Amino acid sequence: MQTAKAALSGAPLLAARPRATSSRRAAKVTPRAVAEPPTQAVPFTSDADHLAKWSSTSWRNYPALQQPAYPDEEVVKQACAEIAGFPPLVFAGECRTLQERLAKCATGEAFILQGGDCAEAFSQFNANRIRDLFRLILQMSVVMMFGGGVPVVKLGRLAGQFAKPRSANTETKDGVELPCYRGDIINGPEFTEAARIPDPWRLVKAYNQSAATLNLLRGFATGGYAGLDRVTKWNLDFMANSDEGKAYTDLAKRVDEAISFMGACGLDMNSSVMKETEFYVSHECLLMDYEEALTREDSTTGLWYGCSGHFLWCGERTRQLDNAHVEFLRGIGNPIGVKVSDKMDPSELVALIATLNPENTPGRLAVIVRMGAKKLRDNLPQLIEAVSQAGQVVAWVCDPMHGNTEEVSGFKTRRYDNIRAEVEAFFDVHEECGSVPGGIHLEMTGDNVTECIGGGAAVEDTDLSSRYHTHCDPRLNAEQALEMSFYVASRLRQRRERIAKEKEAKGNKQVLLY
Repeated sequence: MQTAKAALSGAPLLAARPRATSSRRAAKVTPRAVAEPPTQAVPFTSDADHLAKWSSTSWRNYPALQQPAYPDEEVVKQACAEIAGFPPLVFAGECRTLQERLAKCATGEAFILQGGDCAEAFSQFNANRIRDLFRLILQMSVVMMFGGGVPVVKLGRLAGQFAKPRSANTETKDGVELPCYRGDIINGPEFTEAARIPDPWRLVKAYNQSAATLNLLRGFATGGYAGLDRVTKWNLDFMANSDEGKAYTDLAKRVDEAISFMGACGLDMNSSVMKETEFYVSHECLLMDYEEALTREDSTTGLWYGCSGHFLWCGERTRQLDNAHVEFLRGIGNPIGVKVSDKMDPSELVALIATLNPENTPGRLAVIVRMGAKKLRDNLPQLIEAVSQAGQVVAWVCDPMHGNTEEVSGFKTRRYDNIRAEVEAFFDVHEECGSVPGGIHLEMTGDNVTECIGGGAAVEDTDLSSRYHTHCDPRLNAEQALEMSFYVASRLRQRRERIAKEKEAKGNKQVLLY
């Protein structure tokens, strides 16, 4: 039970208590995520009709794709039972706050910046890498806010992005066939028979790494590191002489001057607005045993939350209406996303949105499109029209990475120009349709890698082998990601100016009517 002090402060606690047996839940002791009472930023209430046949385990009644073939299910149960007894990684109150922020992204009052590793790796886990990604996201958000004039919701692809869907169950090298690598939470990347055996205890290691990552991120976000008065100190050392680094430095100086001016006007420089930032974590809801083990009931709302991350999304390969992943996601209270490609039929998308967001709550659902530039121009307008005609509220997000993967010189890579072209197409289509571009979703790193070709970083085909460090898909390096943020800022600024002109013209017409 919460102490009076904790209840007043909204401090998250972990409590455990038995619950009565019902047709929807088995009687057992389960940790519950307890947080500050909400301002009713919930996607639905605990007695909603669509929850009548839902439980945190009801996904087990449906086909579950992309799951590992563990050699011993009893060991899986032991590992998951251990995780189920651990504290939640995130709290329900944080998820509700995020939902409020995302609701504004659906209307153009804010913009989502989601980015991070393709897949987190146990071997690459260290504080400096987490800091550098956090710092890059801060840089990009400042660029977008200053240029676009709207708040930026910062979502990291980390503290849980360990599992990866695969197009085949096996891979072959030099005539040897082995199970494919599915992410460090399942098996190892080394091409050996032993490494490719799914190990349930990797689930526990992933939890521990996620907890440590979140602990550091919370320290960075609230301990002064993210303060706007440090905006000129966020540069990554290896970018000091790049065009992108110099452009950021120039912008940071302008921000610093603006802050000095506001201070002179009497703004409190020690306020939380100036010293802290909101930062959320996200990952693909893929490995169902892990997600179930971290699903907790919130005592203030009675809703169940996926406490493995603030924002969970369903991938292109697992978004079937009659399968396990959609069944699980439709019942949790988190803000969620769904990725769609050019294969998505407009009527199917409307049905999927209705299932995942049955009460049409703003901020509940993001539709993340991943198609490639040409296919996006051909297919996105029909999707937008169908969703608009259905009266559904979603945040449209562009993932320009997954539709632009190719192989060059034996390396899986992406070309910056193709990524940029898809982002351009995304903004163009929304402008033509009169809809809202709500965010961008990037695979990127704060490291000085050479995994994607082109951009201001001038990575050539021949450079790929020099610093190709990803265990899975290629990521934008810091220079390329920052360059993208300047382009997004320019499009947000153009949109803001166009809307202002339209309002001005409309106002003038109203004046003439009198």
